[in-house]
Amino acid sequence: MWTLSGFSDEISPDFTEQCEVVTGLGMTHVEVRSAWDVNILDLSPEQLEKVKKTLSAYALKVSSIGSPIGKIAVTDDFAPHLERMRHAAEVARLLDAPYIRIFSFFIPAGDDPAVHRNEVIERMRALTRVAEEADLILLHENEKEIYGDVPSRCLDLIRSVGSPYLRLAWDPANFVQVGVRPYTDGYAQLRPHVEYVQIKDALLADGTVVPAGQGDGEVAETLRALRHDGFDGFFSLEPHLAAGHATGGFSGPELFRTAHSAFTGLLKTEEIEYV
Repeated sequence: MWTLSGFSDEISPDFTEQCEVVTGLGMTHVEVRSAWDVNILDLSPEQLEKVKKTLSAYALKVSSIGSPIGKIAVTDDFAPHLERMRHAAEVARLLDAPYIRIFSFFIPAGDDPAVHRNEVIERMRALTRVAEEADLILLHENEKEIYGDVPSRCLDLIRSVGSPYLRLAWDPANFVQVGVRPYTDGYAQLRPHVEYVQIKDALLADGTVVPAGQGDGEVAETLRALRHDGFDGFFSLEPHLAAGHATGGFSGPELFRTAHSAFTGLLKTEEIEYV
């Protein structure tokens, strides 16, 4: 049974409205990235407590913390960011989230990623040690312009760190936007390390984000393969249908529902059960 989740801040800045919309769609989980236009890692203790109480009131669980960890330049000071990772672990434990989404650092424009590989690996090992101590799993997302933006470097990260506490979040749209055909070019080598799937699609021609199944992200092919492989995990809607930017994206309630309908339509076509 596959479990549907989603970046609920794509619905509205207001956390209560986020919860109302996702429960109205029959969803049982959310991926928390921000509330009241404040990043999850910057919420005050009082705001975090309000998030926790609101989740409980709507009987919602948290699939993952949609953190911005690793979304700094590889040349930026790492020490403050490592402290931020420790706080991310605290937030995840507070909200009973088993996963924290992270990234592998922006590479300066024009630089060969290989030049920065050793620094990236050392940083990823340090982040993973925090996760190990907290018994939480990090999910590396293949974001554009970071070290792990293409399948070969995603695989390099996983193999080099060598910890079960670092796994992959598969984002087909992000792969498309760096010229990768996700299923064709990346599935076979990355599948053993994929633990979480983010649902957004995009067009190879210009990178435009579209609902699942309407772009070049090979979403249907990937779903079939995951079912064949016995995947049992989360699929998190991250539609970006109204806006996308460095810290996240936005869709609004109606476009979030459109994204939900497109993805669940694919699941129904493939006769895949989900909750």
